[in-house]
Amino acid sequence: MLKSKTQIVKLFTPEHPLKLESGDVLTEVRVAFETYGRLNRTSDNAVLVCHALTGDAHAAGFTEIDDQILDQIPLYGSKKPNQPGWWDGLIGPGKTIDTERFFVVCSNILGSCYGTTGPNSIDPESGKPYGPNFPEITVRDMIKVQKRLLEYLRVQKLVTVIGGSLGGMQTLEWALMYPETVKSVISIAAAARHSAWAIGFNHLARQAIKNDPLWNNGYYRQQPENGLALARQIGMVSYRTDISFQRRFGREKQNNGQPGQFKVESYLSYQGDKLVKRFDANSMITLTKAMDRHDVGFNRGGVKKALSSIKAKALCIGIDTDILYPAIEQKEIADHIPNGVYREIKSPDGHDAFLIEFDQLNAIINEFLGEI
Repeated sequence: MLKSKTQIVKLFTPEHPLKLESGDVLTEVRVAFETYGRLNRTSDNAVLVCHALTGDAHAAGFTEIDDQILDQIPLYGSKKPNQPGWWDGLIGPGKTIDTERFFVVCSNILGSCYGTTGPNSIDPESGKPYGPNFPEITVRDMIKVQKRLLEYLRVQKLVTVIGGSLGGMQTLEWALMYPETVKSVISIAAAARHSAWAIGFNHLARQAIKNDPLWNNGYYRQQPENGLALARQIGMVSYRTDISFQRRFGREKQNNGQPGQFKVESYLSYQGDKLVKRFDANSMITLTKAMDRHDVGFNRGGVKKALSSIKAKALCIGIDTDILYPAIEQKEIADHIPNGVYREIKSPDGHDAFLIEFDQLNAIINEFLGEI
């Protein structure tokens, strides 16, 4: 049984601050992370796993959550006892990302609320949480923090960087920012730049939060729960498909709960309520804005030129029913990367298939890693 423990380390200090792409500076940055397996003597067997919007560092196995961790990451209190990591179907001994072969690293991204510095962290200058004063960040800023973590862990080379959705965006930036470190990247259900369609969904989610009476311009004393829950429900519609909703719920109504409530309504409400217990509204605002700014071609001569400069081998995986990041986007990314290949997951579950279709993912990724 794969076991792990989330760790937190301070990687940036007033003497060595993090300079953001916006020009702002973070004088202190802590990072939460988990590792699985062992780094080899040549420090070149590492795999970096990048999580999506509301993910965390607990990608695999069973993490040990004690009082010390809960003090540092209170939102971990929402986790169930012995809850496996969100990509446990891919990572572990003998699995596709084999922890007997690879040293696997997964860190919580900058701006999140699971141990890495973000809006609910204490601003060392004011002694209060940053809240809405947390500076503007980008995916590239997230990568700078991950690079520093790998240096701290003494990783010199990455066999691959892998992630889905926002995690997939990170993989592309890794290939562009640190080509000497990255041997390959695996981008799943992502985008080279955020489309108007995806930006539209994020705008709706942010408006849902900001229209909550408790929002208070981000200076809330308690979570704007109704707004955050609605934001999640909007997101869930974009993550799934009409096919999956029809198959799972149809027009069936609940036998209990609110009289006459459709099962799909109950499902969406449940997903919203669940997120409220484990996420932060300011982090949602910060991270969705970072996603909207994502554009690998920015200051690089455009998307095509940027992707064409990638030297790493690249596996781009699309999902045939994904309405948020349509498969055509993954095909175009693969077409522009000189050593890029495209593969596709067939699923009724849309964008969320990268967290569901483990049999297909294992087969596709196994084949690719076997050639690295």
